Amino acid sequence: MTQKNFYVAPRGDKWIAKAEGGHRATRVVDTQREAISIARQRAIKEHSELTIRGRNGQIREKNSYGNDPFPPKG
Repeated sequence: MTQKNFYVAPRGDKWIAKAEGGHRATRVVDTQREAISIARQRAIKEHSELTIRGRNGQIREKNSYGNDPFPPKG
């Protein structure tokens, strides 16, 4: 099974939660908070990564849920 990374991005005045490489949004919702919650749940379930983009399109935050290529040392 190939790993899917997920991301949250603005689409017009809505927000999308989407699997990377997918043609369609997993969900289109009214708030960024709701889109983050949906994408985070999927990323945790699939042990993948989540990228959150802000209104300006820049990456605001990235999180890894179980497949961190650079885990913290210590």
